Amino acid sequence: MTIFLGTDDVKALLRQHGIGEILEKMVDYLEEDFRRWSDFDKCARIASHSPDGVIELMPVADQSQYSFKYVNGHPKNGERGLPTVAAFGMLADVDTGCPVFLSEMTVITALRTAATSAMVAKYLARKDAKVMAVIGLGAQSEFQSLAFQCILGVEKLRIYDADPRMAAKFMNNLAGHGFEIEPCDTAEIATLGADIITTVTADKRNATVLSDNMVGAGVHLNAVGGDCPGKTELAKDILNRAEVFTEFTPQTRIEGELQQMPEDFPVTEMWQVLTGAHPGRRNDREITLFDSVGFAVEDFSALRLMRDLAIGSGLCRSIDLIAAPDDPRDLFGYATADSLMTA
Repeated sequence: MTIFLGTDDVKALLRQHGIGEILEKMVDYLEEDFRRWSDFDKCARIASHSPDGVIELMPVADQSQYSFKYVNGHPKNGERGLPTVAAFGMLADVDTGCPVFLSEMTVITALRTAATSAMVAKYLARKDAKVMAVIGLGAQSEFQSLAFQCILGVEKLRIYDADPRMAAKFMNNLAGHGFEIEPCDTAEIATLGADIITTVTADKRNATVLSDNMVGAGVHLNAVGGDCPGKTELAKDILNRAEVFTEFTPQTRIEGELQQMPEDFPVTEMWQVLTGAHPGRRNDREITLFDSVGFAVEDFSALRLMRDLAIGSGLCRSIDLIAAPDDPRDLFGYATADSLMTA
């Protein structure tokens, strides 16, 4: 039998533990897996692109567990009353190939993306960073903000979205969470005085959400929205001024801000920072840029955490996802037993 965690179960876990505690635990799981990066069999995600979006499969494995996530990204879905991102994922036992855990991953992806952003900023942002600009106030924005509050102690948010309704949604959702929130009329105004800038826009296009003059010395950039071919958010000149950090560089060169740069443009993978092979931020005036596209190891970490939380909570249930005949060689007998089949 396979353990199943549905959407209502995930919501119950969030109520039981609190979103802050889950984000903190997820950072712990992520750090553990990034520090053993070489243990994983890795590849860039498998993507099927269409004019309005993308459907992706994200697999990864270590010596004991295999995971994958199915995920889509369709920015126009909001106009149809559908989520722009929807996902589910699975953990399987490598020794037997049997699926052991199946879970919704739409909410979990938002949690793991935010936790990854905050984990990276923990090593790259200035230690005194307390003000964050959030450009793009869609489905990911509140999760990102809470992760930076929990992990880095961010206190003030300067926010902007091209749709004014999103600011009201954002402020309503985060009311009572202890932030000072300042809505801004433009992205350029939002970045003024920000120690950290998070870009998390949804449009699938080569955009210039941040121009070079909007990024000052000492800023940490958390570029989340550029996550597929043909979709970027930052002016090319910003990358030339910054120290750029990635998850899995072969994938980021296809999907991230690195699409704009030559193949030999130098970057550092975050596992190198977590293992001490690279110092991360070198001084308070350096511009650091996390070119975030999301990688399968992060889903692996998130699935491990949610499985462990689910087992401890009693919320999960078992489902008969795969056939399990008493005699594995007699699948036909198993399939037809007690059936109404006739000759």
